[in-house]
Amino acid sequence: MAKGMGRRPKVDLDSDVEDATVLILEWLGEQGVSAMIRVDAERMCDGQPAWTFAASGGPLEGEMRADGASSAECMGRALFGLREAGLAVPF
Repeated sequence: MAKGMGRRPKVDLDSDVEDATVLILEWLGEQGVSAMIRVDAERMCDGQPAWTFAASGGPLEGEMRADGASSAECMGRALFGLREAGLAVPF
């Protein structure tokens, strides 16, 4: 996928990424990356993607963000972005 093309990668919603989210966050912290996942009730009520993953620091060049309609979609996009940034996330 070309950067900046505005297309979103397809994510595997059946990958059980939700079960591994805390482990992924812990692993990122061990790599020096500050990361979080959150849900925004206001965006949920407006029908917008309510889940956000954000990360910065460590080996990341700048900040990264991924949004999704569910926690699985959000983390799937986050994993794609982290791998695209060069982090070999063990999931």
